[in-house]
Amino acid sequence: MWRTLGAALVAVALVACGPSAPSGFTLLFVGRSPAAQLGGLSWATDPERSSLVAWDRELRVVKRVTSPRLATPMAVTPLGSDRLLVTERTGEGVVFDTTGRAVREWDSPDVASLYAASGGRIVAARSPYYVPQLGAPEPDTAPLLRVLDTLGRPLAGLATIRQPAVPFLAYLVNAGALAVEPDGAVYYAPLVRDEITKYAPSGVRRWTAKRGVPAQEAEPVFLPPRGRALRVRSAIVNAALTLGPDGRLYALGSDDSSATRLRVDVLDTATGAILATRHLGPRETAVALDAAGVLVTRDADSLLAGAAAPAAPRAAFTPTFALPDLAGDTVRLAWFAGRVTLVNFWASWCDPCRAEFPLMAELARSFDARDFQVVAISDDVDRGKMQAFVREFRPPFPILAGGGRMKAVYRYRGLPYSVLLDREGRIIERVFGFGGAEEFRRLRATIANEVRAP
Repeated sequence: MWRTLGAALVAVALVACGPSAPSGFTLLFVGRSPAAQLGGLSWATDPERSSLVAWDRELRVVKRVTSPRLATPMAVTPLGSDRLLVTERTGEGVVFDTTGRAVREWDSPDVASLYAASGGRIVAARSPYYVPQLGAPEPDTAPLLRVLDTLGRPLAGLATIRQPAVPFLAYLVNAGALAVEPDGAVYYAPLVRDEITKYAPSGVRRWTAKRGVPAQEAEPVFLPPRGRALRVRSAIVNAALTLGPDGRLYALGSDDSSATRLRVDVLDTATGAILATRHLGPRETAVALDAAGVLVTRDADSLLAGAAAPAAPRAAFTPTFALPDLAGDTVRLAWFAGRVTLVNFWASWCDPCRAEFPLMAELARSFDARDFQVVAISDDVDRGKMQAFVREFRPPFPILAGGGRMKAVYRYRGLPYSVLLDREGRIIERVFGFGGAEEFRRLRATIANEVRAP
């Protein structure tokens, strides 16, 4: 069972003194995730739309980045002077330049990691966004934080983990929020404990602050199982950390154990003293700092959707494919030119793919084949398992054999993964995972509009 923080609320409005910020606004949090400052813009993740979003100083959306490597991005941090390091929900790190080009990616050093970077230093913590409630015990010498190189490879460890009374809950106890100073100092705030700690670049603890959050449980404990489901009781305390342009640390945390009532605390980075606290309302879902050092709040949904970024030209779907169908004949992408096409990647071992196939069949039958076509590419290595899957579902659209090579070619995050193409083979949108009947209703409306387009 997995515990998901997801992306939902945040915000604030209090005064803080200190060095002047640039004119306009600097975003600190969007949802329960930190924002990043790079190139005069504020960047944040939009997990619901599988994208990165950039705002100018007036909090107007000026850029939206999508990529097959962005499935559910949860946090972003600047990496050097011209790169952004994105934390995927499943813990992979993905590096983009500010044009939206994916530069590199790496696997998580933990089950799932959260990344923060500054001054050329990259640090990873156990992610608070994707947390196994039951994990393998770790030795009491395991590092709490990991220092990585620019390829995501661990170089060193900082501090050591806290061993819970139940070793199988070690991941949950040691997951947390993260921020890094330009000098290499690291701030860490555990998800389920009332602490915020500053570590020197060497890993020596400088201070630990407590906010007086009345957590209901000092440590996670198992509850009696309900059927076959494991249940763990824990109080969510810390959600995100970020350093403001005024040189102070901003902590997004919870006033209640389920993180439905949030707060922002402002901390002095030298001493850990709490300078101000703001308890947040349910509609305050984005936090920004203005040039005078005043925290202001906005509704994140309005920020994300109220002002559309300039429309980018549709990109061609690449690379094109030429793959065998079930009869062994080669089918090429070019054969679908002139029709709106949904290219779907799946595998027989993918349970969400099994749930998705009946809805894809229904979608295919909803349109004239001269206007719309589904082509489903299997990433199975075992052709027999692929054929057994097809015999079970009998889809009314072409099935192509990718031979287990498709993820390496198209760089998608996981299965199922679909790309909707217009009549000229250009990308309309990408669909990550299986979103159920509601997602397919929305997809059908998009296809209908595209089919009617001149």
